[in-house]
Amino acid sequence: MMQQYLRIKAQHPDHLLFYRMGDFYELFYADAERGARLLNLTLTARGASAGAPIPMAGVPVVSVEQYLARLVKLGESVAICEQIGDPAMSNGPVERQVVRIVTPGTLTDTTLLNPKADAALAAVALVAARRGQSARAGVAWLVLASGDLRATEVPASALAQELARIEPAEILVAESAREAVPPAACAACIHALHDWHFDAALGEQRLRELLQVSHLAAFGIEGRGAALAACAALLGYAEQTQKQRLNHVTTLRFETESDMIGLDPATRRNLELTEALHDPSGPCLLSVLDHCRTGMGSRRLRLWLGEPVRDRSRAQERHQVIETLHAQQAEIMRAALAKLPDLDRIASRIALKSARPRELVALRDALGSIAQIQANAAALEAPLASRFAADLLLPGALGEELEQSLLPEPAVSPRDGDVMRGGYDAELDELRSLRDHAGQFLMELESRERARTGIPNLRVEYNRVHGFYIEVTHGQADKVPDDYRRRQTLKNAERYITPELKSFEDRALSAQERARSRERQLYEGLLANLLGHVGPMLRAADAIASLDALAALAEHAFQAGWVRPLLVAEPGIRIEGARHPVVERSLEVYVPNDCRLDPGRRMLIVTGPNMGGKSTFMRSVALIALLAYCGSFVPASSARIGPIDRILTRIGASDDVARGASTFMVEMTEAAAILNAAGEESLVLMDEIGRGTSTFDGLALAGAIAHELALRNRCLTLFATHYFELTQLAQRLPQVANVHVAAAETNGKVVFLHQVREGPASQSYGLAVAALAGVPGTVLRRARNLLVELERRATASADQPDLFDAAPADSAPPATLEPMQDPIHERLTQLDAEQLTPRAALDLVFELIELARSRNAGGLAE
Repeated sequence: MMQQYLRIKAQHPDHLLFYRMGDFYELFYADAERGARLLNLTLTARGASAGAPIPMAGVPVVSVEQYLARLVKLGESVAICEQIGDPAMSNGPVERQVVRIVTPGTLTDTTLLNPKADAALAAVALVAARRGQSARAGVAWLVLASGDLRATEVPASALAQELARIEPAEILVAESAREAVPPAACAACIHALHDWHFDAALGEQRLRELLQVSHLAAFGIEGRGAALAACAALLGYAEQTQKQRLNHVTTLRFETESDMIGLDPATRRNLELTEALHDPSGPCLLSVLDHCRTGMGSRRLRLWLGEPVRDRSRAQERHQVIETLHAQQAEIMRAALAKLPDLDRIASRIALKSARPRELVALRDALGSIAQIQANAAALEAPLASRFAADLLLPGALGEELEQSLLPEPAVSPRDGDVMRGGYDAELDELRSLRDHAGQFLMELESRERARTGIPNLRVEYNRVHGFYIEVTHGQADKVPDDYRRRQTLKNAERYITPELKSFEDRALSAQERARSRERQLYEGLLANLLGHVGPMLRAADAIASLDALAALAEHAFQAGWVRPLLVAEPGIRIEGARHPVVERSLEVYVPNDCRLDPGRRMLIVTGPNMGGKSTFMRSVALIALLAYCGSFVPASSARIGPIDRILTRIGASDDVARGASTFMVEMTEAAAILNAAGEESLVLMDEIGRGTSTFDGLALAGAIAHELALRNRCLTLFATHYFELTQLAQRLPQVANVHVAAAETNGKVVFLHQVREGPASQSYGLAVAALAGVPGTVLRRARNLLVELERRATASADQPDLFDAAPADSAPPATLEPMQDPIHERLTQLDAEQLTPRAALDLVFELIELARSRNAGGLAE
């Protein structure tokens, strides 16, 4: 047996091998030690190898799924080795083989999957830069639980953005390109394969075989070498882990950059689309909108929020469905949706021949609700809803097959028996009858034999040693018929067997196992019969997912007072009464604001105090634009939004200790990415750029970046800053305007009005905000004194130069003089006389004397 184990383990050296032995999956050697550590199992020993005990640990078969779930969360891969032979027919170890490999990216079991998120397997193939062409990255990804296969090609520099959008659970990459996968993707399990797996010709061949086509032109991937290479590794790995063809993968979608609005990782993080920025369990856009009644709908909504479409017509079709879904209709549809199982995952498991009986029963019981949803969708006056209704028409044979074959409440597994309905198969019915009615048969046989032989005390009985027998006392032995064969002699009786009883014994003793074996055969045949319905089921699941997501968006729109946005071809954004979709949920009174950006007003310089609402205002504009192109209604009084190709943000302060990047370095890296990517149809949010360095450096950089965005990039920009010098840009460039968030100060206390008004702010209210934060009074008094002094110096100096009236970038910088510093003056301005003790005052006198002498000595030397 251990020789068999070692042979199988040698084929799967990188996986934990769960080796089936009776009612347990066992692990041996290093796997046992590792599994015991990861799963907190008891580590034992069994037998010996080279004189040393063999480490061993195991998990029960009945609870293996919970252990697999824990291992998958830790990024482990597990090979499941099952007993496929009959122990009774085997002279040596029972035949075993690996039937599937469980990895983070190839999960199909509902107990291992998050119902609200997909677990995608992705493959990345890199093509080096060539003459006239930059380096390219091909990405292919597959959601095995739904059969959704996609691919794309992007510049290698945009790989991190693509992986952030896809959010794969596992990434396949060539060994030679392992370092090319960006660190941001490290949340996924990364698996390096030999380079030969990433072959474009092999990818083309595998796709043609999978999709059953002679060429790939219709799928848009023909000639895309990097994407085809990624497909080769992806499909090979998926088929290897499932040990079969992927029959439920019937199409491929090749995505291009023009299909959706670009969102880089920083933007996804800053806008808090699927996770709150500072608290992963806090509210985010997805958690606020996710009123879906099915896991399919939640996953579809998550996909839409991460991939807003550029095509206005697609978004408008979704708007129309939401508009026609009146509150009552939406509630009726949502009640039917709540009764549905995870249809696409069930269909995929049918295709992979791993669906459980209770999943099929859930499918059978859901067909009535699907028919009701189909009728509701057909009644909606929207073209998209009509297409959904057509996809929801399932073949009647599907319901008939399930109804005729399965018990109302079957066992968990076909291995347990009691899955198939009575009357479905005559052989199974007979075996069950033997199993369940042996006692009745024996009573009838006993009655018949008594009548035939005239032996009144004849008994038909059973024991585990001799099986079934007819017992006759010695006094009645002369009446025994010739067809009785002696089986056992006792002191007072003889036990016999007859041909009829022997035949019954052979059938009855094996009836239970034979019934289970027959049920397994019938169940496998049922899954084979259902394969033809997998395509319609997946189309229905796709329609249900979209309808559920749209019904959830409709419900939220009705409850929160959202409006349908107007998507137009003219560039610009005009929003009246904009609100932040997440923040408004936590406030009793939300102050809405207007925003206008157009070709003549491309940049708004936003000034005002901290906590005044600058960041919330900017985020609300970006989220409204994103929601509009996702197909949702928006939190505003009205919204008119033109074309948008990217949403780019630089918000908040954070460092990246792991990569050795300071707060300012992260800030400049994100700013550089925006300057290189933003175009005329991009929406850019810049929040307090330049604050991570010295005042003059930060001001100079912020001014130069704002100038570049306004003149060269010409993107739609919201630029929040505390550098009031930047407001001068509006006087130089007609496409730049100033706005501010209003606040008022009363008795030294600031009141935030949260209103965005035209023009620059008059002051920053920094000290008032510090007081609200609980800064000690001594610090505030000293700060106030320093502020008066700084303002006095600024007033006494020459007029402040215009920041945007500087020499061109390619001219020599003007010479500057360092201002003379007076150490005695600086030391005195730092003092707080109220806190000075007599001893400290004496020490200060000596310190000032030394400073004066040093200054005089320095002056003589010069």
